[in-house]
Amino acid sequence: MLRNDELPELQCTVAVERVSASSGHALKRRVARSAAVLLGRDEHEELVLRIHDRSKGHTESFMLRDFQLFTRFAKDGKCTVKLEPDGTQVLISDCPPDRLSGFLRTLRIKHEASRDRKPVSDRVRLKATLPRSFNTISPLQQKDVQKANELRSKVNAPLQLKGLSVRSGLSNKAGGSQQVKRPRADCDTSPVKALHPNKKPVLTLPVARKLSKEQAAVLDAVLSGKNIFFTGSAGTGKSFLLKRIVGSLPPKSTYATASTGVAACHIGGTTLHSFAGIGSGSAPLEQCLELAQRPGVLQHWTGCKHLIIDEVSMVEAQFFDKLEAIARSIRRSTEPFGGIQLIVCGDFLQLPPVTKGKEKPSFCFQARSWRKCIHANMELTEVRRQTDRAFISLLQAVRVGRVTEEVTTQLLKSANNRIERDGILATRLCTHKDDVELTNENKLKQLPGPLYMCKERETELKEIACLPRVRFLCGAVEVMKHERWMFKAGGGIYLSRQQLPLKLAWAISIHKSQVSLKPGLCLVVVNL
Repeated sequence: MLRNDELPELQCTVAVERVSASSGHALKRRVARSAAVLLGRDEHEELVLRIHDRSKGHTESFMLRDFQLFTRFAKDGKCTVKLEPDGTQVLISDCPPDRLSGFLRTLRIKHEASRDRKPVSDRVRLKATLPRSFNTISPLQQKDVQKANELRSKVNAPLQLKGLSVRSGLSNKAGGSQQVKRPRADCDTSPVKALHPNKKPVLTLPVARKLSKEQAAVLDAVLSGKNIFFTGSAGTGKSFLLKRIVGSLPPKSTYATASTGVAACHIGGTTLHSFAGIGSGSAPLEQCLELAQRPGVLQHWTGCKHLIIDEVSMVEAQFFDKLEAIARSIRRSTEPFGGIQLIVCGDFLQLPPVTKGKEKPSFCFQARSWRKCIHANMELTEVRRQTDRAFISLLQAVRVGRVTEEVTTQLLKSANNRIERDGILATRLCTHKDDVELTNENKLKQLPGPLYMCKERETELKEIACLPRVRFLCGAVEVMKHERWMFKAGGGIYLSRQQLPLKLAWAISIHKSQVSLKPGLCLVVVNL
C-alpha cells in the first residue's frame, strides 16, 4: 500500500498561465481552486501532467519533455512547472507539503530515468492509430533510481576544453542543457568536488520512517476530519507524528501552534497565544474578542480550518474556553470552536499550566468546552526512543507516580554518579525563571574577560573570539556560526532574522527543558 506522500496525485489550487516571451507578463490565466494534479504516461509512454478542475469538470494535459521546476517554497506547498518552449507555467499552491515533496521526487526521477527515450514527433503522433490514453504513473522503484543514475553518469562524462573540465548536464532545467562554470575560491575544496565540480549527487530511493499502527490510526483520524486529542509518554513519537500531520494538511488553512515558543519551533509553527492575538487571555471575554478582530489577527481566525496545538498540558482551561467562544463569535458559527478542526497533542502527566500567585492550575481537559470540541481521544503506547525494557518500565512508573521500593533503589544507585567531566557542568533544572537568571548571571560573571553585547540577541556574552566555540561532552569543538531564521507573517509575507543560536544554559527552567532537551543530556535538578 502506498504512503500518503507517494501517491502521484495532488489535491491543491492550480493556476495555468501563458507567458509572453518578450515581456514575461501573463497573457492568459486560468485558476482552479479545487484541482487534482496527476502524473502519468500517454499512449506513447511519454510523461504527462494532467490537471482536472473538479468544480468545472474541465481537464487539460501537458507534455513533460523540456521543463523547469521552481521549488523554493515547496515546504509551504508551492511550486511552479515552467513548460518550454511555449512559455506555459503551471503554478501549484496550497498543497500538503509531504504530498508535494513526494510528487516532485517522483517527477524528477521518472523524467531522468526516461531521458534516453527519443521523443515522439508530432508527425508520428498524427500518423499513429493508437487511441488516446492516460495511465497514472507507477510508484518509484529502485530500478528507476538506478537507471537515472546511469544516465547521469553518461551525461557527466568530462569534455576537455582549454584545460577546463566541462560537463554537460541538467542545471535547473529538467530537459537538459550544457553549462560551463568557472571555479570559485569559496567553493567546496573536497577531492571529489575538485575533480568533478558539476557532478550531480547520486540519487537514492528515499527511506522514510514508517508510522506505527497507532500513529497511522491518528493520522487517518485527522485526515477524516475528526477533532482529536492524542497523548503518550515520552518517546512514543508525538512530535514526529505532529510533523507528519502538518505535512499532510493544506498549508494555507492549517495553523501549527504550541503552548511555548520552543515547542512551536519544533513543529515549524508559532505559539498559540500569537495565533489567538489576545495576549495572556486574562482580560474579559468582550475585550479579548476585540483584540482578536484586529487586522492581521482576524485572518488567522477566518482562514483557519485545521488548528494544531502541541504541549497542550500547559494550556489553562479558562484560556481554552475563551478561544472556543472567540472562534464561534468571529466565524459566526454555532459549531464547537467555530467549525475549526482541532488536532491537540500533549501529556497531562507532565507539566501543568503556569499560573500566578496561589491560583491552582486547571488543565484544559477541565474546560467546559473540552468535551464538545474533542471527538476522539487516542493514546500512543509504543515507546520508540528507547529499547531497554527495564529503563522504559522505570520511566513509566515515575510518570504515573507509582514509585515502588524497587524503583527507588534503582534511582538511588545513580545518585552519586559523576556526570560532570572535562570542565563541562551538568545543566540545572529550576522551577522558577528568577532562579534560572540568577544562576546564569553568576556563572557568567565567573568567566574571565570583558562582557560582549551580542546585537542579534540583545544579550550579554563573554567575548572569547569573533565567533564562539562550543565544546561538547563527546569531545567535538564546533565554531557556532550565524543562522538565518525564516518566519511566515500575515498576508503571505516572509521575514528573516540572523543570529547566533546560543543561550546561556548553566540553568534552565523545567518548562523549557520539557520541550528543548534531547535524550542523553546530563541534568541536576534543584529547588524542587
